[in-house]
Amino acid sequence: MATSFLPTANPLFLPCSSSSSSSTSSLSPAAFNPRKNHLRSNITTCKALSDPPIAPASRRGLAISLVTTSFLFSLGGGEKSGGANAAILEADDDVELLEKVKKDRKKRLERQGIINSSKTEKGYLQDLVYKLSEVGQAIESNDLPAASSVLGGSTETEWLKKANLALMKLTSSPEEKTEVDTFNSSVASLISSVRRNDIESSKVAFITSASAFERWTTLTGLVEVLKGL
Repeated sequence: MATSFLPTANPLFLPCSSSSSSSTSSLSPAAFNPRKNHLRSNITTCKALSDPPIAPASRRGLAISLVTTSFLFSLGGGEKSGGANAAILEADDDVELLEKVKKDRKKRLERQGIINSSKTEKGYLQDLVYKLSEVGQAIESNDLPAASSVLGGSTETEWLKKANLALMKLTSSPEEKTEVDTFNSSVASLISSVRRNDIESSKVAFITSASAFERWTTLTGLVEVLKGL
């Protein structure tokens, strides 16, 4: 199969004869006759083809070697550079994480200081826990008149007003504010449902109110301070 690619039919690869080379040494001015110039052309072509192309091949090999070496060098340098950049990014992340931990710790300490100094507000919130427990037991027993006697006729009931003051004072984040708003609106619905003697709506409103308050105590850290949660 491979022999079919041999250039046996190409006249350019024919060897130059000794007779042709000898004729070049005895060329006279008459050899420049146009009719005989084809001999000189053939001799020149054969000589050019017979010389091995060492120089071009060597230059090309050198160029390929240089390109390959440069590529490998840049590849190794890229890995080192990439590793260095990754190390810098990790160091930056560590610094940011450390700063975040410091800020969170500072915030917790400040919050704990506020809670420890807010004895009156903690008393209001502890009373809120007890009142909600009484209301929950009454609703569970389907005793809405008992629930109404604890809740009062509106959100202006004294213990609810004091509890709301404590909630607002000890609230600092948007998440905590959202839970306070949910608690207040749910308590208003609870009072309305109890006054209408709607047991099912009262249960739903009570669960929503108690859940919002419990989430707020978790966010503020008061869940570990108040009893009965």
